[in-house]
Amino acid sequence: MEITFLGTGTSQGVPVIGCHCNVCRSVDFRDKRLRVSVHLRVQGKSIIIDSGPDFRQQVLRERIDHLDALVFTHEHKDHTAGMDDIRAYNFRQQQDMPVYAEQRVLSQLRREYEYIFAEKKYPGVPQVNTIPILSDTNSFSVEGVEFQPIRALHYKLPVLGFRVGNFTYLTDANYLSPESLELMRGSEVIVLNALRHEKHISHFTLQEAVDILTDLAPRRGYLTHISHQLGRHREVETELPDFVRLAYDGLKITL
Repeated sequence: MEITFLGTGTSQGVPVIGCHCNVCRSVDFRDKRLRVSVHLRVQGKSIIIDSGPDFRQQVLRERIDHLDALVFTHEHKDHTAGMDDIRAYNFRQQQDMPVYAEQRVLSQLRREYEYIFAEKKYPGVPQVNTIPILSDTNSFSVEGVEFQPIRALHYKLPVLGFRVGNFTYLTDANYLSPESLELMRGSEVIVLNALRHEKHISHFTLQEAVDILTDLAPRRGYLTHISHQLGRHREVETELPDFVRLAYDGLKITL
């Protein structure tokens, strides 16, 4: 499996519009963070989890010429706003795009992208095949690849992370139940969100994420959904345990 971090930033991205802090002014490419998304090449399939506002830029940068499926963690705009750009894959592949999400998320997509789901469609709109994720405990197949959902809370909003083989990816969360933690345990690589140092209403802090990773003890842990408030990449990494790193846009890992 090859995992590519398409984006590792929070909802505003980094740099933030109008901000002149030392992170937003950094010349380190690792401090330039697009909205959070990840690409998996697994079992011969190309799958993306979340298509935020920077989706087009991300897939062009990584030269992702083929996409077999799109999977959503939840319905917030920084995770769904790029869905219109799957049109290019429709045209290239001559087929509808399978889109996997919980029923609540699919309902939100139908409201926000009414033109995609209209009875009489304008020529050239994205073509999708929506597939509901019906359980937050039972695994499901994404084009033949087994996904194990991991339930979490993003403040009071239920969101999903996913375990695919020995890789677990979870973003936009500030609570994991003991049952969810056990589903993650044994993963070789775990990715968690770590927004900033200070407590936040809907995201793990750096220390909270590190504590979870320390308990679960994967061989490698990566942090994502990072805001400019966390600090500069090179400085934050000096504070981390050896097995935990900050993810950055374009980072590729293999399992």
